[in-house]
Amino acid sequence: MRLHHLNCISTCPAGGRLMDGRSPLTAWRGRLCCHCILAELPSGGLALIDTGLGLRDVEAPRERLSGFFLALVKPEWRRSMTAIRQIEAIGYTAKDVRHIVLTHLDFDHAGGLDDFPYATVHLLAAEREVAFARKTWMDRQRFRPQQWGSRERWKVYRSDEGDTWFGFRRARPLDGLPPELALVPLPGHTLGHAGVAVAGAEGWLLQAGDAYFHEREMDAVAPGCPLGLRFYQWMLEHDRRARLDNQARLRELVRSHGSEVTVCCGHDVAEFELLANRPHSEPLSPLSIAAP
Repeated sequence: MRLHHLNCISTCPAGGRLMDGRSPLTAWRGRLCCHCILAELPSGGLALIDTGLGLRDVEAPRERLSGFFLALVKPEWRRSMTAIRQIEAIGYTAKDVRHIVLTHLDFDHAGGLDDFPYATVHLLAAEREVAFARKTWMDRQRFRPQQWGSRERWKVYRSDEGDTWFGFRRARPLDGLPPELALVPLPGHTLGHAGVAVAGAEGWLLQAGDAYFHEREMDAVAPGCPLGLRFYQWMLEHDRRARLDNQARLRELVRSHGSEVTVCCGHDVAEFELLANRPHSEPLSPLSIAAP
């Protein structure tokens, strides 16, 4: 499968370098991306891994997102950076997106669902259950039913079924998609959080979603994370032990199988720019797509 990397609206969290590890010391706000992946399917059509924030979020953010997160992460609203506009820029339409595979239902990963009314949405059943329940104040801020007009097209999967993928148990292929694309349960950030493994021309790519947030967390020798970003992960975690265990497993995957599997997360700008081979602020375009 041919893969394209999309930053579907940057967020600018309060805390500057404490949040991204790279901003100038004088900057009040840092910079994170919303790293989504577009796969051209062998059978035709497209699959989108996560959606980032969508057109309706841009048009009416206060109606769709919580005031808490709008103030905290201050998204950089640009219609050209939504997934649908970037996909249209390379000659496709919403009808071409036949599948969306979600790592989880946080507002900044699922905001663009309504921009793709023809797509089947794949996710773990545990994620749907915890998002629908919205039991805590924080869950009510992060899980936004206003973004879920697609719920009748959701296809959910049990997290206790599947095969082993590079040591990760219960990875499973998805209905209507080739076996080179699979959900890999990675609970912790949320109870139904998953990574999405996809085989491209250069081997496997695992989009680990929010299993980690900063590239240094995958350093096998001296893993680290900016202090503010570490606090942000703690604030949002559903299961700390599971989250940290999965980070350790991901580090081992990188150490043992780094020549076969590339791992990326949903928000690290440096990872995105390395894989996309363009600045995170630049939308996908015909000029930015390398020849196959």
